[in-house]
Amino acid sequence: MDYEAYFASELDGVREEGRYRVFTDIKRHRGKFPHATRFVEEGTQAVTVWCSNDYLGMGQHPTVIEAMHDCLDECGAGAGGTRNISGTNHYHVELEAELADLHGKEAALLFTSGYVSNWAGLGTLASKIPGCVVFSDALNHASMIEGIRHSRAPYKIWKHNDPEDLDRMLSEFGPEVPKLVAFESVYSMDGDIAPIAEILDVCEKHGAMSYIDEVHAVGLYGPRGGGIAEREGLMDRITVIEGTLGKAFGVMGGYIAASSNLVDFVRSFASGFIFSTALPPAVAAGAAASIRHLKASDEERDAQKDRVRQVRRKLDIMGIPHLDNPSHIIPVMVGDAHKCKRISDWLMDNHGIYVQPINYPTVPVGTERLRLTPSPVHSDGDIDALITALSEIWSQCELARMATAA
Repeated sequence: MDYEAYFASELDGVREEGRYRVFTDIKRHRGKFPHATRFVEEGTQAVTVWCSNDYLGMGQHPTVIEAMHDCLDECGAGAGGTRNISGTNHYHVELEAELADLHGKEAALLFTSGYVSNWAGLGTLASKIPGCVVFSDALNHASMIEGIRHSRAPYKIWKHNDPEDLDRMLSEFGPEVPKLVAFESVYSMDGDIAPIAEILDVCEKHGAMSYIDEVHAVGLYGPRGGGIAEREGLMDRITVIEGTLGKAFGVMGGYIAASSNLVDFVRSFASGFIFSTALPPAVAAGAAASIRHLKASDEERDAQKDRVRQVRRKLDIMGIPHLDNPSHIIPVMVGDAHKCKRISDWLMDNHGIYVQPINYPTVPVGTERLRLTPSPVHSDGDIDALITALSEIWSQCELARMATAA
């Protein structure tokens, strides 16, 4: 087999479909986010970032930066190994305590990313509990799907955000069968929010464990940033809460929070934890500082909500279609992979506006979109520049508009 020819042919096919991914080479500048510098062959370009998952700008927050500097000076760069072999630093222990407190759980466990925490957490629970059957929401993240598949446990896929369909599926299995229901709170592509209370009612009716992914909600929702489940007073009813430190908390890493026994069970059996080098202590220190700050401060959350409202209102005025949802994520719907990439490239090249195209396989074909994530540090001028440029390219691409708002 001509391996290189095969690789090239497959890549050509992705390009022809308009969904070839090009990484944008940018440098963020401390204290100036969302403004950054883009590196191109001709030199550099000033850009404004509109697609970051650093939802609250905490990656630039002075409290976080100071904590990381202090820890770096105190502990050095790396953790020194896996948590089992010389890699457990006191900053890891402090961070896990902060996370357990954030979610009202007995314990928490750190992983190197949210992807790994889902893969290892779900994979370990489903594979090690004898006879466990997993029930997965149809739109769960790839990391959850991979964890479930890796477990080799039998699984059922229930209709997205449909407790009645979940109830029907769970009813097919008797009370003696261990069951694990996996779902998200905020779904990152459409921005919709799960009916958590109704899902938990069904779980409790059938004696099923509940596993919720709150990665796009932690830091953003609830009086202390504990997520949608905290906002709705439901954390105590959930078996496992999974989250990330790499989005609203502005740093890096993932975690689960649950009972002491469950967390210790995953710690003891999850290969993705046992054999992974621990997070650098400075990262853990920065994450803990971010969590502590957001537990006490609503300023960033309130400012972000205002920015989201402003962007939605101005998109409505211009008639630019976007999915209406109750979250902070604004999907601007294009519906064509080639045009989606064209719009993204044009915004960057002509206006220094950075927003990545979201194409298949991340979203279904025909639902291609730009995913806007307004943050507290986007100014009125940033918003006006975005909306004006979007309206111009919308007309150039001859895309349909909604009825404009008054």
